[in-house]
Amino acid sequence: MVYQTLANVVVVIHLSFVIFVVLGAVLTLWRRWIIWLHFPAFLWAVWIEFSGGICPLTPLENWLRIKGGQGGYESDFVATYLLPVLYPAGLTRNVQLLLAITVIVINVAIYGSIVYKRSRKKRIYNMRSKI
Repeated sequence: MVYQTLANVVVVIHLSFVIFVVLGAVLTLWRRWIIWLHFPAFLWAVWIEFSGGICPLTPLENWLRIKGGQGGYESDFVATYLLPVLYPAGLTRNVQLLLAITVIVINVAIYGSIVYKRSRKKRIYNMRSKI
């Protein structure tokens, strides 16, 4: 029972990480220091997707499930938990690349808006200070 509970905790952590990677840039609008947590997480996730690698949380969850008397799964976290909802056909290399590109586009858009707003505030401040 303990191993199954720990495996479920790993799933929650893994899902939280995925959500943070995809939308964490939004939190930088609230607290700028979050970029120091988000940007490395973002780079890691993009690297995992582009390289076709597996996040270390996946084997950990599988190990905990096997120790708890359950079966592990053969693919990765995204393929097991997220893709059945989004892409029932399963995880392919093309889908992995699409996911990586989607994460990049979302984050570039969010960080771009942050930079734009920041530069706009500076221009307005500079214009006011000249008056």
